[in-house]
Amino acid sequence: MTDDYAHWQDVTTRWNDNDMYGHLNNVVHHSIMDTVVNRWLIENGCLDPLGDDTIGLVKEVHCEYHAQAGFPDVVSVGLRVGELGRSSVRFEVGMCRSDGTLFFTGHFVHAFVDRRSQEPVAIEGERRAALEGLR
Repeated sequence: MTDDYAHWQDVTTRWNDNDMYGHLNNVVHHSIMDTVVNRWLIENGCLDPLGDDTIGLVKEVHCEYHAQAGFPDVVSVGLRVGELGRSSVRFEVGMCRSDGTLFFTGHFVHAFVDRRSQEPVAIEGERRAALEGLR
């Protein structure tokens, strides 16, 4: 399982992440996925959300729930690039509970666009090289 993803990051769940059934609320899975993807982009020089002329917009999200998780779990999140196009990238995510159980898989498609015009921008140079390294 750990070999399936190029990057791993731990995320600590919070008390208010649980729903009324004691499970991690479905919106939290989306938030964790969004956080891990954007943190990786920022830390690898692929995105400056406040200063870049190019931004990444979410175009598609897909989620599959395999088991339950909830507070107080530490979630290990695996990240990889599943598909890299001219101006978009599909990030694939796997989430494991602290006991190693895979409880969630999903993907997240980012389209890179010009901040002002919202027109697609080609993924090139250092950004493309960094994303290729996440395959």
